[in-house]
Amino acid sequence: MADRSDTTLTAEQAANGPAPSGLVAGIKSFAAGHGGAKAVIEYVGKRGARIVLVGADGVWGDQFADDTVVARQACAKAGVTVENEWERELMDQMRPSNDLWRSMARRTMAR
Repeated sequence: MADRSDTTLTAEQAANGPAPSGLVAGIKSFAAGHGGAKAVIEYVGKRGARIVLVGADGVWGDQFADDTVVARQACAKAGVTVENEWERELMDQMRPSNDLWRSMARRTMAR
């Protein structure tokens, strides 16, 4: 696992402060609009952490936080359960939109 992974919380990862209220509000809004939600937090290097939200209705979206600690704090304040990894049940619940399928079809892989 990479340092500062979402699944490895160490004593060195002290909270940098409270989670931004806009981030918490965005997570709460998503959860309210989709019958609840679960989250998976992914460390994305210098960018910080990506919070992938999966609604109870299968719709998914994401938010970005400064780091995984802030992401976990924001999810806790929003009342959203954080999964430690991508479990099969959570992935089966996701329902990509037709727009997403179309955008993926237009992309070509560079060799």
